[in-house]
Amino acid sequence: MLMFWVQFVLVLGAVLVGIRRGGVALGLIGGMGVSLLVLGFRSSPSEPPIAVMLIILAVVTASATLQVAGGLDYLVQLTERMLRAHPKYVTILAPLSTFFLTVCVGTGHAVYALLPVIADVAIKTGIRPERPMAISSVASQMGITASPVAAAVTFFLGFAAKAGHPVTLIDIISITMPAGVVGVLAAAAWSFNRGKDLDKDPEYQARLQDPEFRKALDADVTTLDKKISGTAKLSVALFFAGVATIILFAVFPDLLPLGADKKPVPMTTVVQFVMLAFGAFIMFAADVKAKEIAHSSVFTAGMIAVVSIFGIAWMSDTFISANKKFLVDNIGVMVKMAPWTFAIATFCISAFVKSQAATLAITLPLGLALGLPVPLLLGLVPASYAYFFFAFYPSDLAAINFDRTGTTRIGKYLLNHSFMIPGLIGVSVSTVVAYGISRVIL
Repeated sequence: MLMFWVQFVLVLGAVLVGIRRGGVALGLIGGMGVSLLVLGFRSSPSEPPIAVMLIILAVVTASATLQVAGGLDYLVQLTERMLRAHPKYVTILAPLSTFFLTVCVGTGHAVYALLPVIADVAIKTGIRPERPMAISSVASQMGITASPVAAAVTFFLGFAAKAGHPVTLIDIISITMPAGVVGVLAAAAWSFNRGKDLDKDPEYQARLQDPEFRKALDADVTTLDKKISGTAKLSVALFFAGVATIILFAVFPDLLPLGADKKPVPMTTVVQFVMLAFGAFIMFAADVKAKEIAHSSVFTAGMIAVVSIFGIAWMSDTFISANKKFLVDNIGVMVKMAPWTFAIATFCISAFVKSQAATLAITLPLGLALGLPVPLLLGLVPASYAYFFFAFYPSDLAAINFDRTGTTRIGKYLLNHSFMIPGLIGVSVSTVVAYGISRVIL
């Protein structure tokens, strides 16, 4: 027992130090943790998550190529047209837009270009910007677990295949997509009447007395005047064609050739070569320079995710494999009797590990070791998003900065910020819905 707790403190300490350092530090320190477990405690190292890392590499490279080609700008412009056509419903339409934008491109970083537009639409309609802004930031991250090309989804796909309990991409999306939409709608419904209207908010009215503040509010924010090239539109069509190809093979695996084991090529491999191929199609069609792809924000964020998952997943899996008997004997019965406790543990870890893929890399091997079936773990996947809790994530900070009225903010007591209640509602509702669906269809 003593050895278990010593190793547990080591692993937990490595995670906390990695989080504090940020960036690729989580992966580097995770690798150091593997070294200490193997050389210091004589544990057998588990296999690093190679397949998952390759999937993320392929998807991120294709998404980065789309960004450089101007495809993300085109998607943002289409979304702005819809929001400005129906401004009174911005509190509902904005979070649904950010959710599906993430679903389409596999990363929540696409939301930054849309946030100033959402704030502008709200201000010009007389709607308190906090209402759509906070839930839109939250919804952009909730969309990750519903995207067929997001790192968290592809990680679960690879994890389930490695665990010997494979689920298809369609299985995952058929659970996380409706659960995410219901969660977003529930949080948006609560947001509809949150806070005081701008004309009744004494703090806002007092700030209006400042001429500089009023001038800032009059500034026009739009992407509609940005010229979108034909190649940018073509890049979007090609990217979606790649996603559609993956879904087609997932629905009709008989279309794939048989491997050496006389079974169709696994979907974890299909995602890799299809996304790389369509990334190449976009590169040639839009004449994208390879150097620009490597320097794009999407590519940088994706590479950080790869390194983080490499180290942290390897360390967690090595620790769990070495202590599987202890975990099952002491915790397994409780978790089986009340699986919702595992969702709470996942949520708590995510509040510090600001990546859903990295959170799942830590928690899924533990859930499997505790005897939780893969379908049940899939139903708890929405709980892997909790980094809104401290409101330090870039999309939350961006929402605060883009709200020129100052209604979207971090409160005096740190946790009483604009994102807390929408986040808790969205994640809890989507987790309950996903868990319920998973018990019915899997």
